[in-house]
Amino acid sequence: MRRILEFGGIAAGVVLIAFGIAAIVLGVQGKNTVASSLAEQQIVGTPDMTPDAIRQEAKQAGLPESIKLPTCSVAGQPVTNGTRARCFADYMRIHAYEATGGVPYAKMPRYLTADGKGTNDPAKALQQGGKPVENAARNIWVTETALSTALNVSYMAEQLGNFGIVVGIALLLSGFGFAILAVGGALRAGGWLFAREQRKAEAKKAATLGA
Repeated sequence: MRRILEFGGIAAGVVLIAFGIAAIVLGVQGKNTVASSLAEQQIVGTPDMTPDAIRQEAKQAGLPESIKLPTCSVAGQPVTNGTRARCFADYMRIHAYEATGGVPYAKMPRYLTADGKGTNDPAKALQQGGKPVENAARNIWVTETALSTALNVSYMAEQLGNFGIVVGIALLLSGFGFAILAVGGALRAGGWLFAREQRKAEAKKAATLGA
């Protein structure tokens, strides 16, 4: 039984080490894919992408104070990693608010009206070619949502890569630990697992000698 457990410990260690290496390799590849994909887009933060600059812009645009402003800075920096991509997406959200007067997509009327207030009723909307004129400002939010989602996915993918690397390191350490314990004789006679059997054998031997 001792031999079986020792070989099992070594096998478990080897498997954990293999999985650890695979997890680290996949994590690094994922991070590299994110970085190369973002670099290909050649995205660079605009000068107003700093907390102070965007605060002034939001105030001039009359945005409500309930809108949370970015606290990161990506002005003049190339977006080549997930953290900067997430920051850039956050500033895009504020730019969309500025373009729509602080009105989110769900609160924007679908059609235009003569008084400029807009409506969701096609019968009350401005007509062009027999069809109601749609509110083109809603397309700003559609575009912003698509682009910011892609950038946020890059951030998530990079974090998953980091998670894979951390898990891989943990698996490597566990695998080496199993292997060292098994090779080092942690399961040999005198160890905690076989202490009871050893005491029984010694007691039996003493009883035989006494007889």
